[in-house]
Amino acid sequence: MFLVTSLILLTACGHDNSDSTDACVTVWAHAGQESERSVLIEQVSRFNARETDCRVRLTLIPEGSYNAQVQAAAVAGGLPDLLELDGPFLYAYAWQGRLQPLDRLLPADLQADLLPSILEQGRYHDRLWAVGTFDSGLGLFADRVQLRQAGIRIPDLKAPWGAAEFEEILEHLATRDADGQVLDLKLNYAGEWYTYGYTPLIQSAGGDLVARTDPARAEGVLDGPSSVGAMRRIQSWILRGRVDPNIDDAAFATRRVALALGGHWNHPRYSERLGEDLLLLPLPDLGHGPKTGQGSWCWAVSADSTHPDGAARFLAFLLEPDQVLAMTAANGAVPATRRAVARSPRYRPGGPLDLFVEQLDGGYAVPRPSTPAYPVITAEFQKAFDRIRSGGEVQAALRHAARTIDLEIEDNQGYPLVGRAREETVR
Repeated sequence: MFLVTSLILLTACGHDNSDSTDACVTVWAHAGQESERSVLIEQVSRFNARETDCRVRLTLIPEGSYNAQVQAAAVAGGLPDLLELDGPFLYAYAWQGRLQPLDRLLPADLQADLLPSILEQGRYHDRLWAVGTFDSGLGLFADRVQLRQAGIRIPDLKAPWGAAEFEEILEHLATRDADGQVLDLKLNYAGEWYTYGYTPLIQSAGGDLVARTDPARAEGVLDGPSSVGAMRRIQSWILRGRVDPNIDDAAFATRRVALALGGHWNHPRYSERLGEDLLLLPLPDLGHGPKTGQGSWCWAVSADSTHPDGAARFLAFLLEPDQVLAMTAANGAVPATRRAVARSPRYRPGGPLDLFVEQLDGGYAVPRPSTPAYPVITAEFQKAFDRIRSGGEVQAALRHAARTIDLEIEDNQGYPLVGRAREETVR
């Protein structure tokens, strides 16, 4: 038994004529912010008005219970034709054989138009299982006025701030600041933000959450010298008083700090407050080049779909430039295709957020580890980060997390592909 608490159910399938051959494609999506919901509902209406032999029925499910309800439906064999998945949960569904590959369903030219970060997020065991219509952007927001007054150079991807340079900048800015707090790390956030926001700094130092092997392994990587060194740097910024606790979520918007780690979702507010004084910069290079996070909600076709071609047709429609631009205008995220990027005022070359595209398209983005163990990986890293930010011993916190992660992977025999998932990967 499974329960879907439907926020909105749009029925647009079939006719009174019992001989109708119309395909009724069932689609599930999370009920995110109102602007996203409105756009998706309009897109379903446009698709249904345009198509004559393929109609879509959309069910929106509250975001807080979405993954639990999808899991229950998967166990009961009740998944829809097409469904949204949050990036961290994708690989478990592919491993369990709940999905079917998209590389044989989506046109090759459409796949070629996708940003490489979209393809990287959706791959598992060399097959493409999901694609999103948008991606996320992570960077360092800066106050141009404060940097200019302090005589600090403006970095870019070709000449980012190095590790020592960045720490000198923090100290220099602190001499000009009443409380010495000059950096916002969004410590008021929690959950997946810890992994998404701080892992790129670990990766820039040469570390990672796990070894990108099959099976994945955390011991010697998450608790290895590079990862430990990066986390000790972050801890020192906090314990030395250079990081604003940002309890009011206003540290950067009120110009209390000169620098803020943040994502594309922060830009509208920051731009409104700082205007032309707002800068978007890459994260510092801690030794192995600047890195950035990536990934967001994505679409997948269920293995039990009775209309996989119709589901892929609707997904291809969502990836048309007009549709991608409609959704990213609503949520501010990075358009998933190069054709849409070229038409986006914010993300095209020379736009205020083109750095996010440059990072995602240029190999600076590191995908989440593509393993069904990712929910455990991120949960353990979050616990370790909480200990570290409070002054806990870095090596011990990361060692405990690494051992717990490896036990999860060992308990599942390294997550070997079995059954339907194995069959799909060899076709």
